[in-house]
Amino acid sequence: MFLNYNNLWKTLIDHGVKKGELCKKTGISSSTLAKMSRNEPVSLSIIHKICEILDCTIEDVVSVNKKSE
Repeated sequence: MFLNYNNLWKTLIDHGVKKGELCKKTGISSSTLAKMSRNEPVSLSIIHKICEILDCTIEDVVSVNKKSE
């Protein structure tokens, strides 16, 4: 199974939020955001913070696919 954070990048655009602004609002580090850019796993607590800040669901942030995209 593979993680994909493309939904997050779309959600940020829809909300008019830049990546740096997301880091400041959620308190996540730029290295965590870099992990997400590489579709690497991050903790569920990070994803939860993002969902709270953006007022969205987990599906708006991450998807799990059977094969790499």
